[in-house]
Amino acid sequence: MICDKCQQQNSADARFCSQCGQELAPAAQHHHGETIRHVFSDVADKINRVAGVETPSELKLREVFSNVFVKHSEEDAEKLFFVGTSYTTPQIQNVVDSWPKPWLFARVFLLAALIYFGLYLGVDYFGNLNFLPGLITLGSFLVPFTLLIFFWEMNAPQNISIYKIIKMLFVGGILSLIAAVFIYDRIGDTHSSIMIGIVEEAAKVLVVLWFLRDRKYKYILNGLLIGAAVGTGFAAFESAGYAFRVALFADLDSMYSIIFWRGVLAPGGHIVWAALSGAAICMVKGSREFSWSMLKDMRFLRIFAIVVILHALWDLPLFADADFPLVQIILTVISWVIAFAVMNAGLKEISYLKHQQEVQL
Repeated sequence: MICDKCQQQNSADARFCSQCGQELAPAAQHHHGETIRHVFSDVADKINRVAGVETPSELKLREVFSNVFVKHSEEDAEKLFFVGTSYTTPQIQNVVDSWPKPWLFARVFLLAALIYFGLYLGVDYFGNLNFLPGLITLGSFLVPFTLLIFFWEMNAPQNISIYKIIKMLFVGGILSLIAAVFIYDRIGDTHSSIMIGIVEEAAKVLVVLWFLRDRKYKYILNGLLIGAAVGTGFAAFESAGYAFRVALFADLDSMYSIIFWRGVLAPGGHIVWAALSGAAICMVKGSREFSWSMLKDMRFLRIFAIVVILHALWDLPLFADADFPLVQIILTVISWVIAFAVMNAGLKEISYLKHQQEVQL
């Protein structure tokens, strides 16, 4: 029996690994787990073939998220926030091309959740409506901002500072919303889910393109992060608007429900969709100056079409009005299968560029 932790071969009846002491799963349970992994891997391969990216064979999510439960000091967090400045951005030969192990996003989530609970007590328990604006704002940003920090930690080139990302969040969020409203105003408000997908994803892409005009943002992982920043702003501002309207015209319980479900489903929506579009742009653009003809490239068109379809399916009345968001959960899984494949492509890009640098030297 092979240990999942250290890959040590053990006897068939062993309960613990002779190398690391890890408890070993029974053979039947291990076989069942392997079957599930094989099925999921097969499905992921099919999804990623459609998207035109390769499923990462070496990816182990348990390892990627292994630092989440490791104790970190305040100094560790402060060091992370130095990343991305002109003084701290590493040269390409010094960039680590293995899978990052993010952890700060989990701390941000816990801290924001505690603050949100305090605001909730102020509104619901003490009946003080002065807490309401803060509750709506923080509740709408809680999960989207957490996801943005995750994408920031996954940006292996470490060439974008947290200051610039927050600026992209707010500026990109409002510009993409205004762009979407402007397009709706010109074509007429539509209830067609496919048109909603096209308009809103196109609006975000236009803003992402504006940020990517800077040629130093040339990596696939840069596009992923900048897209996530724009998507975070779009998602959070939109959620705050919905929550505010429900608080005005319905009741607080309905508002809490809106904030909760939009937070739960945020990982599968605007943020990851815009991130995928941003990464696709950088796949095509690289370090070159952008030209509109690049958007005809199949690498971009494939991923953008998938994003629009995912958005359209998400908004279909048949699925959007369901009691339990099963379809949205499935669409979230599909989005993240592609997202991790795109991250893998980004890490391979860095490996290739490092090799090219070594050859030139």
